Amino acid sequence: MIEHKQIYIDGQWVDASGDGITHLVNPANEEVFATVPMSTPDDVDKAIRAARKAFIPWSQTPSAERKAYIDAICAKLTERKDELASLISQEMGIPVHFALGIQVMGPISGLSIFGDLAATMDETREHDGGYITVKEPIGVCSFITPWNFPLFQVVAKVGPALAAGCTCILKPSEQTPLSTFIFAEVCAEVGLPAGVFNLVPGKGSVIGDVISSHPEVDLVSFTGSTEVGVDIAKSAAGTVKRVCQELGGKSPFIIAEDAPVAKAVKYVVKDSMFNSGQMCVQLSRILVHESQYEEAVEVAKTVAESLAVGDPNDKGTFLGPLSSMQARNSVVRFIEKGVAEGARLVTGGTELPEGVEKGAYVRPTIFADVNNDMSIAREEIFGPVLCFIPYKDEAEAIAIANDTDFGLSSGVWAENKDTQMRIARQLRAGQVKVNGPAFSFAAPFGGYKMSGNGREWGASGLTEYTEEKAILVGG
Repeated sequence: MIEHKQIYIDGQWVDASGDGITHLVNPANEEVFATVPMSTPDDVDKAIRAARKAFIPWSQTPSAERKAYIDAICAKLTERKDELASLISQEMGIPVHFALGIQVMGPISGLSIFGDLAATMDETREHDGGYITVKEPIGVCSFITPWNFPLFQVVAKVGPALAAGCTCILKPSEQTPLSTFIFAEVCAEVGLPAGVFNLVPGKGSVIGDVISSHPEVDLVSFTGSTEVGVDIAKSAAGTVKRVCQELGGKSPFIIAEDAPVAKAVKYVVKDSMFNSGQMCVQLSRILVHESQYEEAVEVAKTVAESLAVGDPNDKGTFLGPLSSMQARNSVVRFIEKGVAEGARLVTGGTELPEGVEKGAYVRPTIFADVNNDMSIAREEIFGPVLCFIPYKDEAEAIAIANDTDFGLSSGVWAENKDTQMRIARQLRAGQVKVNGPAFSFAAPFGGYKMSGNGREWGASGLTEYTEEKAILVGG
């Protein structure tokens, strides 16, 4: 049993002011394996005031020193990579061998990019007209991160904040906080100045409002559901702080008429089933030309049924369990709704996978004959469920793709480069994946419409944590 008994405020491990505890349950076996203390609003206030006290000296720390701290954090996290992968797998079900790459080493590489970007804060630009512009850190930043990519989303927020010269308060998901305790331990180990990073685990319903409304916070960044994002924006509005949000998605993937259908379908099914489909960027609406539609559906069925579901510690496992039994129940309800609304269940369904007797597992599920009015085509399912939708021509495909409240990610597969760019430029989403590229930790990431505002990762991610100052020079 893993037992964390303290929280991290002002460079010290301290007792939470309340006696609340969260019990973490491994979704693969439904057993409690860890406990974590819950912070109170008083704890959050102390953390924010510590961050405020630390802000001026940290913001004035030379960029080379900030980079050195970030590089040292990267090195220490790398030393603990296997421990991190194991903990994240136990918390939310992803197979360990996948967790090591996308959940651990990927974020560490992204953090190193922010270290390299720290020097850009020193840039001064002289403009015609007699003025100079400089960049300064925005101030104290509070972060609320999700359960599906625990370390990944911490780095996406804390990394640019540290590089810019901001100070931080982090509230991780109560479901997946263990990697953030390691992150705090590493910050202490490398000697990050007190108050620069503070960890306040807890329930959003208890401390979320304090985090987002506190007058000493200059920016709040949230990743999670659109509904909660709206509440956070309202809470933050009273103090006119900057709000960055990465929210829900219902992302389309257009397979063009000239595309190799089998290759495109194999890619999108495996890509979208990764992490058991628990991704806001999941390409869950797959649009195929009507002349190739049945071929695509048959390929999807074959690919989905080939994906091994089971023990996250088995190197042959592709899909582990969902993050919790509650998550499984939600996905099962969507599958039932899809059938009730008239979609064709090609493979998968509501029963536990063959050979699995317990745990939050869901079969890889493919629906065909879906239209954009169905719930499964409009609402974020957050599970291994994909919808295949036919289209008559390119214009209709783009119209269907954009007929959504969301706009986080999207994709296209086409052989002709002009077709690739023509479709990509018309998709109303913050990111378009063309012909199956890997995730880039340097590219801007964020959404249109109800998928949020602001950008994460790379230089664009750093910009969110800066203010631009104009210095007008007289004679």
